[in-house]
This record gives sequence, C-alpha cells and structure tokens, in this order.
Amino acid sequence: MRRSPILMAVLLCFCGAALGQSNGKGTTAANNGEEGKPAYLNTDLALEQRVRDLTARMTLEEKVSQMQYDAPAIPRLGVPAYNWWSEALHGVARAGTATVFPQAIGLAATWDAELMHGVADVISTEARAKYNDAVQHGNRGQNFGLTFWSPNINIFRDPRWGRGQETYGEDPFLTGRMAVAFVTGMQGDNARYLKVVATAKHYAVHSGPEVLRHQFDVKVTQHDYEDTYTPAFRAAVVEGKADSIMCAYNAVRGDPACASPLLYGTLRNNWGFGGYAVSDCGAIQDIMFGHAYVAIFEQAVALAVKAGTDLTCGSEYTVLPEAVRDRLISVEDIDRAVERLFTARFRLGMFDPPAMVPWSKLTLADNDTAKNRQVALQAARESIVLLKNDRQTLPLKPNVRTIAVVGPSANSLDVLLGNYNGTPSRYVTILDGIRKRFAQAKILSAAGSTYTETEAGQKSAADLQVEAVGIARQADAVIAVVGITPELENEDADVNAPGFFGGDRVDLKMPEPQEELLQALAATGKPLIVVLTSGSALAVNWAQGHASAILEAWYPGEEGGTAVADVLAGGYSPSGRLPVTFYTSTAQLPAFTDYGMSKRTYRYFSGTPLYPFGFGLSYASFAYSGARVDQPQVDASQPVTISVEVQNTGGVAADEVVQCYVTHTGLAGAAIRSLVGFTRVHLERGEKKTVSLTLHERELSVVDEAGVRRIVPGPVGLWIGGGQPVAGVGQSPPPGDRVRLEITGAAILPE
Repeated sequence: MRRSPILMAVLLCFCGAALGQSNGKGTTAANNGEEGKPAYLNTDLALEQRVRDLTARMTLEEKVSQMQYDAPAIPRLGVPAYNWWSEALHGVARAGTATVFPQAIGLAATWDAELMHGVADVISTEARAKYNDAVQHGNRGQNFGLTFWSPNINIFRDPRWGRGQETYGEDPFLTGRMAVAFVTGMQGDNARYLKVVATAKHYAVHSGPEVLRHQFDVKVTQHDYEDTYTPAFRAAVVEGKADSIMCAYNAVRGDPACASPLLYGTLRNNWGFGGYAVSDCGAIQDIMFGHAYVAIFEQAVALAVKAGTDLTCGSEYTVLPEAVRDRLISVEDIDRAVERLFTARFRLGMFDPPAMVPWSKLTLADNDTAKNRQVALQAARESIVLLKNDRQTLPLKPNVRTIAVVGPSANSLDVLLGNYNGTPSRYVTILDGIRKRFAQAKILSAAGSTYTETEAGQKSAADLQVEAVGIARQADAVIAVVGITPELENEDADVNAPGFFGGDRVDLKMPEPQEELLQALAATGKPLIVVLTSGSALAVNWAQGHASAILEAWYPGEEGGTAVADVLAGGYSPSGRLPVTFYTSTAQLPAFTDYGMSKRTYRYFSGTPLYPFGFGLSYASFAYSGARVDQPQVDASQPVTISVEVQNTGGVAADEVVQCYVTHTGLAGAAIRSLVGFTRVHLERGEKKTVSLTLHERELSVVDEAGVRRIVPGPVGLWIGGGQPVAGVGQSPPPGDRVRLEITGAAILPE
C-alpha cells in the first residue's frame, strides 16, 4: 500500500516523541532508518553516528546515570542496565565456576607471550559464555559484564608491595609484551566487534604502600616516568589497542591520578587513546577527601570528568547535574564521556542483533572445559622456576619409596588461587598432585607449622614441628611446601602479622615458624626440597645455603599441584624465569615510599641479588654460540636482528628462554642493562636451533636525564643468553654471547 508523505511525516514525529528524543538541551535527535527506526539501532550507519544519536536522546540526568559503574536501564530508549565492573586478572573472577590460571606474576614467569595470548583468549571466551547466560536469565549484575578491569600492568618496583602479585613484574619491556598479549587475547581481532574490553590499570605510577594509597603523592622524575612507569601502558594502548584505562588512587606530582593532565597529555594526545577511562573504586572522592585537592565535592567530580575520567567506580558522579548548574562543567564535557562509554557498548555488540555478534552463541558449555584446564596446566608448568638443584636432587628418582610432604601450603586451596580469582570446579593441591604422581611411593604429610607466629591453630607450634620431623625421619626425601599467602600480601588488607602490615610486607624473610620448620627438617639429614608459594620475592637465604633444591611455584592456579608434581618427577623440565629480582633483604632496597628507580630492580641495582631477574635453572643444559647482528652499523630508524645458535647439551628435552639485554655504557640516564627481547624455544636432546630477535628503535633508545627518549649515536653492547650476564648468591652466570652494535644516527622518539 502506498503511503502519503504527509502521513509518514506525522508518524515519524509521533515515533520521535514517543521515544523521547531529548538531548538534554531541549533539541531533538533525528531518526535515520526504515520504518522510523532510530539511528542508533540502524546497524548500517557509522558507529560514531549511532552513538551520538543515542546520546542526544538522553536527558542530562540519564547521561550522568550512565557514567557510574552500575548504570541503570533507560527503558524508554531500550537501553538495558549495565554493570561495568568485572574482573579477569587470571581467569573470570567472582562470577562462579571458571578456569583459574596461575596468578599474574606466575603468568609473567612463563616469559611466553604466545601462551599469555592463549590464556586471555580462553578467559574472554568464558566471559562471553557467562555474559550470554546471564543476559538470558535477566542478570545484569556485577561480575557478569564484558568490561574487565584487567590487566594490572603497574611496575613491581618494590617486593614489599602486596599487590605486586597482580602484575607482570619489575621490567617495563616484559610487562609491555605480556600486556599486549593479554589485551589482544581478551579483545579479539574482529574488525567490527570487541570480544570483551580489557582495562589496563592503574594509570600510571602506582605501587604502594597500600595504607597510604588514598592520599599518597608520588614525586616521580620525568626520567623515571618515561623510562620505567609508562612504557607498558604505552604498549597496551598503542600496540594492544586497549579500549579502557583505570586511573589510580594516588596523586602524581601533586595531581590526583584521576584528575591528572596526564590523562589527556600523555594518554590521549601523545598515544592516541580513544577508549574510556574509569576510576579506581572511590578514587574520585579521594580528590577531595584524600588529597585535599579541592574545597567542594562538585569541583572534584567536574575536574575528573574534564581530565578524562569518563566512568566512576562509585556513585560520585550523581552530583554532576549540580556541577553543570554551577557552571563547573559543561554538558559538552559530559556528552564526550557518555559517547566514549556507549562507543564501547556498541563495539561489544550490545545494541545489534545477536546474529551479527560472533560470540553470541557461546554457552556455559564453553566454560570450564577440559581443553581450558589443559591451558591452565601448561601455564602452571611453564611458570615454575627452579632456583636451586644441588647434585641433581631433582627430579626425584622413580624408585623413591617414602616422601614426606610438609608445610602449611602443601594442602591449601588458597595458595593455588591468588587474588581476584574465580572458583574452579575442581583443583589439585600440591599434596594431591604429589600423591597422584608418585602413586608408587608412600606419602606422609603434616602441616609442620602455621604461616606466621600470630596464626592460631589446634596444635601448638612445637607439636606441629615435632610431627613433621617425625615423618621426615621416615622418608627418603622431604618436600617442604612453604611461603606466604594471598591473604598476607594483598590489597589494602587488615593484616598485622609479623612481617606484614596493611596488605604490604615489612620484610622479605620467610616467616619465623616456617624458617624454624625448614631448619628442623634439614637437621634430619634427609634431602630437603623446598617448594615456595608466593606472589613476590622471598629472601630464602637460609634455604639457598642449606636446602637441596628450591622451586618457586607462585600461586599456580587450579592445576598447580599437578604442575609442581610433574616438575618434581621430571615429567616436565622447569623453564620459568623470574620476572622480579629476589633480594637478600630489605637492606638492599631504598625506602618503600621512594618511587625513584635508583638502586631499584635489576636495571638500576648494582648489588648482588639472591636470584637475579630472568634467572631460572633447568634439568637440561644449553650452549650459546655465534651471536651476530644482521648489520653491524644501523641508522637511528633501522631495526636490527640479533641471532644466536642455541643447543641443548643436556640429557632431556626442555624449553629455554632466550633473553637479550642492551647496555649503553656511559650514557647519562641509561640503565645498567635493559631487557629488549626474549623468546621461548623448545629443544630436544642435542638439538640446535638458530634463534633470532628483532630490535626496533624503542628497544635501542635511552631516556636521558630530562626524560627525553633518544637514539644516541655510538656503540651499544648486546648480550643474548639464558638470563642476565650476572650471578646471584651461590650461582654462576648463565650461558650466553655478546655482540657489539654501532648506531650511526640520532633521533628523538615520541613519548
């Protein structure tokens, strides 16, 4: 039937009025589509046009409601409620059953960016499956969305920080590579849609102390800001295309992070970030109440939004309409934030037919699968670091008859899970893994001690130790599973045990009850194998001097017990490498509140560590030879490829992690050495492979004392090997080879 143009005009006007097409300024948004469909629902239109059309239809109060993490529905526009807060640090967290991978610090210890990408891909698949099921059942609540506040890519500058376990370690390059792998694995590679949104946090200079985080002002130099604290964020944004950033609690050089000019100056103007920024929870109110930066609350929220913090993890933005009326902020500022938020929701496919969205058919059958569990097992295996192995104590011999497994971490679920974790449908503790792997042996077990002196238990410390020593005397080998827990080192935690305060650590020592347990076990004369659980470095000086072998297992995830047992039995040769320096004590460190990088991390620490960054032993041995560059002289803008022959000279097949470090001798502002490349390579017995790494201008640059990143003409020293060319306490330097490179041109690189 033919329609009258006049009748159609009347119908369109009626539809527009019914939809309430107000933009908060008394104007009306235009329809653009067949049958009066509003433009924002027309999938043929450009994304920007759709987003602006939807925003224009909202009242000011509706816009502001969408700028809080628990955004309510707008029924008249067909906008469903959405909760922006979901976590996925090492698996979908707090949303029921999910695959639990090793804690982030353990994932970093794999030095395997390809694996990290695969882990993130599994996490995002499980996230989509949970989201689809939640929406189907009308659940729009927290932890079931598609916007994840991970990864934490702050630099773990000091081992006392309780949240360091959430990071990828102390090195900007390693953290950057892992960040890019995680972000791209989470967000996917579809040209139109994001699989999920990854949020790199906490931008940009943040690493404790936890008890001061709401009012602490970081006095960071421009050199350290550019050289250490921001490169990983730059990689996540520029290379990984992270669609979200979370700003930190603390202030940076006097400006609260969520009201800082760095949000625009560095993040948006220099790096081209086009996504949205979210505050850490309560960080907007900290602008006034923590930092005393403004006199009235409306000022705080107005400054945050104008600085570029589009979303609050809190309810602070409810006062924005008052701030508009008081002319502290414009409607245009609010529109900009709302448009960024809805751009993300449109890119997630929330306003398109499900058939158009690639992951809309995922169900809970795609969550917690056997295949996903295998990825968790692979990650756990690759994360384990062998720190000591005297006289080839490990792997344990197949004919071992009796094994004593002692220690408070041996049968603990908590030490598998870390923090910001999901709930595994099944898990394998380290004790269970040993029992299963060594089924031919008699396994004796005892707790042996509590974690700390203040921990209450049913038995006295003396009785616990006597019990452990008793079974140790009956055993052919003793495995002590000791360390710390995610509850002792954690976020702003109410912990005041010896060695711990407020979630952070006061010292690096093994807690006293466990140190005494190790000494008592060693006194039996039986081979003592120490398995450490922790999210940070432990100063295990006594164990290094007296134990037969030491493994660092981190918080290894749901298959952690299987992985540890595989390594103990020789079914897998350990290949993890330390993403942090293990110091001998806090005496080797500056004050915790000092954010200056002098004497911190391997890049600026000139002392002798217990175990250096990049360190890790293997059941195999490796030889390096013939290191060379494809061109001995390069211009400032040219990449260079360094190659080396790596041969497995040991008796078992194993992975080697090849690492490349650069040294700029005599240049002001340059680190002692810096990691610029790495790769994991598998070698069978006797096998030799050529390994090549390509270095680009940022890898060959140095940040001068003024904070300018430069390519400087002159000689550059390159080391390629199985770690840094340094030794820790009681260790030998790893094998490797050196090569010299000459840079012939100069350049200044963008921030």
